[in-house]
Amino acid sequence: MRGIFWLAACLLGLLSSVVAKSSTGNSVLVVVDPENRDLYTTFFNGLESQGYQLTFRAPKDEAPLIIQDDYPTFAHIVYFAPDTKTPAKDITPQTLVELAKQNTNLLIALSPKQTPISTLAAEFSLVLPPPGTPLISHFPERDGPRTVVPIAPPQGNPIVTEDLAPVWFSGVPFALGNNPLLVPVLNAPAHSFATDTETDAGASAVVDAAGKGGEGLWAGSSMGVVAGFQVVNGGRVMWVGGTEMFTDEFAQKELPTGGLPGNAHFVQDIARWTFQETMVLRIDETSHHLVNATEPKEAYTINDNIVFSAKISKYNPETAAFEPYSGINDLQLEFTMLDPHIRTALPPVSGTPGEYSTTFRAPDRHGVFKFVVDYRRKGWTHLQSSTTVPVVPPRHDEYPRFLSAAWPYYTGAISTSVAFFLFSAFWLASDTRDSRKGKAKAE
Repeated sequence: MRGIFWLAACLLGLLSSVVAKSSTGNSVLVVVDPENRDLYTTFFNGLESQGYQLTFRAPKDEAPLIIQDDYPTFAHIVYFAPDTKTPAKDITPQTLVELAKQNTNLLIALSPKQTPISTLAAEFSLVLPPPGTPLISHFPERDGPRTVVPIAPPQGNPIVTEDLAPVWFSGVPFALGNNPLLVPVLNAPAHSFATDTETDAGASAVVDAAGKGGEGLWAGSSMGVVAGFQVVNGGRVMWVGGTEMFTDEFAQKELPTGGLPGNAHFVQDIARWTFQETMVLRIDETSHHLVNATEPKEAYTINDNIVFSAKISKYNPETAAFEPYSGINDLQLEFTMLDPHIRTALPPVSGTPGEYSTTFRAPDRHGVFKFVVDYRRKGWTHLQSSTTVPVVPPRHDEYPRFLSAAWPYYTGAISTSVAFFLFSAFWLASDTRDSRKGKAKAE
């Protein structure tokens, strides 16, 4: 009997060890040249230790397909072959965009060369510099090429671990467009620029242009080197300016100030966000009803007091499950018909984890309305919910019998009736025709 329990415990432990922390699946397709595969051992081993199932494929191979019968065959794709100019037929910019729309997560590395992946970046509001212009910085003083730049990770970014050591970067920078779905992760240093030479030739022209708003687009901290893209109701896409950041060499390369860099930890952070391990929210349930009631109504009446509630959970990668989450303090509810008639805060309910609720009065206008929750914050999963409900005027038997605003009319009607009654009574009481006839006969 003990042997059975021991075997069952071992099986449960084995299952728990192979469950990936991603909320969307554990299958990963890595597109990389076979001769370069060993360059990223630390990164790949880190993914496998978390339970991901990695499948490797050369960029020109025909199998395994990344999409078959219009359905993705992998939950995540890592594209580490940015220099390939003629990849396989199923690895096209159009295919990758379609995969992102179908909730497939993409981790894509760029190259200073002009390739099909470079054209794909424009679809995600990334503007690349001219080909052959990598990021260069002469500061701080260090040995090695100027194209290998140490960059301090940002503080306060929920994607990146706090107080992380600087990371080594080598590759192409890019300008970020105005798309609100872009999520900046790591920007270039303020003293860096993109150019086709490692010398200072032409540096003064870059500085002058920067002051005039011209070619300075490719200089300074306004450039990004790592940026995410949160597709609405879809997957996540992470853009990195080069594959060198993921290499074992950069993970062990000593910083100019001494000590190991934060590359190994940083690349795991951005992979966790890309694979939807972190900052993943969902709306589990919404409900609405009248005050002092529990059941929803098929239609509400104007000026009804309505209670709307939503239950929200956050994915916990440690337990691989969604748990109630009450950490949103700026959630809003809109009661809209074409335009929002009511916009009110939807605060968390004290003592009830994951529940948000508000009470409001229906507008004095009938029509088809919607309860709309639309929460969009950079880096977080978009929360969207829409519930349609009609608002109708009161029925004929639902109006109050007496309206306080109508008392002048009530008073006028009553006074007119009383006056008519008194006038009639006085008229009848003052009739003298019979007495006049009697006097005439006597004469």
